[in-house]
Amino acid sequence: MSELINNSKYRKEQLKELILKLHQGESAENVRHQLIESLKNIPYGEVVEVEQELIAEGLPETEVLKLCDVHGAVLEGNVDLSGAKAIPEGHPVDVFQKENSELRKVAGLAKQQLDDLPNVELADFKTYALKLESLFNQLMDVDKHYQRKEYLVFPYLEKNEITGPPKVMWGKHDEIREQLKGCIEILKAPELKPEDLYDSLEFLFYPSLQGLVDMTKKEEEILFPMTMDVLTTEDWWNIHKQTLEYGFALYDPVVDWKPDGLVEETTENTLTSDGNIQLPSGSFSTEEIKAILNTVPFDMTFVDKNDKVKYFTQGKERIFARSRSIINRDVRLCHPPGSTHIVEKILEDFKSGKASHAPFWIQMKGKFIKIEYYALRDEQGDYLGTLEVSQDLSENRSLEGERRILSYTEE
Repeated sequence: MSELINNSKYRKEQLKELILKLHQGESAENVRHQLIESLKNIPYGEVVEVEQELIAEGLPETEVLKLCDVHGAVLEGNVDLSGAKAIPEGHPVDVFQKENSELRKVAGLAKQQLDDLPNVELADFKTYALKLESLFNQLMDVDKHYQRKEYLVFPYLEKNEITGPPKVMWGKHDEIREQLKGCIEILKAPELKPEDLYDSLEFLFYPSLQGLVDMTKKEEEILFPMTMDVLTTEDWWNIHKQTLEYGFALYDPVVDWKPDGLVEETTENTLTSDGNIQLPSGSFSTEEIKAILNTVPFDMTFVDKNDKVKYFTQGKERIFARSRSIINRDVRLCHPPGSTHIVEKILEDFKSGKASHAPFWIQMKGKFIKIEYYALRDEQGDYLGTLEVSQDLSENRSLEGERRILSYTEE
């Protein structure tokens, strides 16, 4: 019998039989007992293979989706991870797992809050509901976690002909997202009452938290070890480079992972797949960045390292007039002769590293204008150019007290 237990084919057949018993209505507790007795710990790869085989043999994906939580609960703690690969810090899988840890923490806080509902006084209910809404809004961040799986990881699994588990997982993602949205909609209701929460605790609020937590365990016990086996380092590097298009869930990576021996391209591609401009902290389209730069409440002019004017913002009310005729012009020629020596000194000090900021302020036409020059440097500290920032501070200087009530200023 021990020889059979160690036989992969036998184990998979046994596991398949047990999952089909669940499908036929046998209780999860009975199946779990049989699982522990007959299979002990199951290698994670075999769990994926069995799910894939069941779908290939005709068990509908919708039925596998219904069984997902039940057979996940049966398998929990009985999956052998001893052969799983080590995960480097900052690796996409490491980030997924760190996000899972944060998601479980917030889900735990939300469950505690729900459990405390019977103890909440009516006078305190509004504050209670606002805190609960905040926790569920945080959990909705899981959408970014799921999108990265769906659009970055699953395609690589499908290329390796692993199609069943991603489809089932995607279905569970959609289910959890809808449940969380439903919870938030209830909590945002203007006339929310305690009985509204009581009526939906068991069929919506608790299941949404349980589903989210269960998914983190399925990922860590089955999905992630499998992807570490199947995907190449190049695959993971491509996933890592696209991660910022989707963002992170409740966690900001501390380490920026790079594969050992990676030779980076001399010119990094900063365009996303849809043509957006990708930066380390996010991305935007050309129209969006243009609107941002022209909306900030100050004028900016960029002078490159060769002292040529390369760009200026085009806000509604410029402090100093600019025309496109100054583009590629030496910045010294854009100032009155009497102030050229100051421009020269600023550029000299910025390039040498002696200074990085030069502020001035003047009175002009009844306005108080602040003009600041900033040295721009890359991550190695090399000089890239100078940014001139001009701002009318007249209104700011006259502010007193506080304004805490929403009030729009006519423009």
